[in-house]
Amino acid sequence: MIGQILSTLLPVFLIAGCGALYGRFRTPDIRGLNVLNMELFVPMLVFAVLADQQAPLQDYAGLALAATVVVLGSGIVLYPLARVLDLNLKTFLPPMMFNNSGNMGIPLLVLAFGEAALPAAIVLFIVEMLLHFSVGLYMLDPHTSILQRLRLPIVFASIAGLAVNLGGVALPGWLLHSLNMLGEICIPLMLFTLGVRMLDIDFSDWKLGMLGAIACPVSGLLLAWPMIALLDLPGLQIASLWVFAALPPAVLNYMVAEQYQQEPHKVASLVLISNLGSLIVMPIVLGLVFAAGYI
Repeated sequence: MIGQILSTLLPVFLIAGCGALYGRFRTPDIRGLNVLNMELFVPMLVFAVLADQQAPLQDYAGLALAATVVVLGSGIVLYPLARVLDLNLKTFLPPMMFNNSGNMGIPLLVLAFGEAALPAAIVLFIVEMLLHFSVGLYMLDPHTSILQRLRLPIVFASIAGLAVNLGGVALPGWLLHSLNMLGEICIPLMLFTLGVRMLDIDFSDWKLGMLGAIACPVSGLLLAWPMIALLDLPGLQIASLWVFAALPPAVLNYMVAEQYQQEPHKVASLVLISNLGSLIVMPIVLGLVFAAGYI
């Protein structure tokens, strides 16, 4: 089991470490890479996985529902804590709700459970992203129009992929293969840019960051547990949901906070210290998942 955990996590942290090492000496501006990833490579991967007829999406409806409960429920569960500690709700709750299902989640699930986990990873990622760019942005600015929130390449790719899959349209193999090749660029690139971002850790708000590093995975796991008990999910989807629920906050939370001027330094501490904390959380969760024999 230790071998399984190491074989899963070592590539994740090695690639992220390469990004941190490169960023330490070259200080690259990764905004262009992030834009390229989110506007081209990620939508291509999302469309290719959703459009593939070998992944019947109706089989993932329960997983999508469970992911929705984990994301939105985390905000509800942690609301009283934020009130008691007198934390700014717009600063604290979004990072606790919207996790790193892209930069860390997709690579981690594929490395842990193989290519068979890619459809589940994409479904979880889409749920988190759509909720982030609808509910999440509404939390920060209720006056932003719905069309503006959803005017994203990944949204169009998701709708197109769903239409092709549910419509039974069979795309030629060469097209799917090309889209997959381009889309799979996003997986190591996500990890690499995450490593570069880790250099921006601000320890001035380390107490808030430590709170987030504990509260984010704990709230997610507490919500995943009843959903797994209630829903009749296959073993691979159960394992994927456990990992999804324990993921740290998405780096995107910091970018959004910066855009909306919502205490970006505090959000940066929440995000980056929590991602650093995943070095401890993820081996524990993976160990429990492998021990449970879901796969």
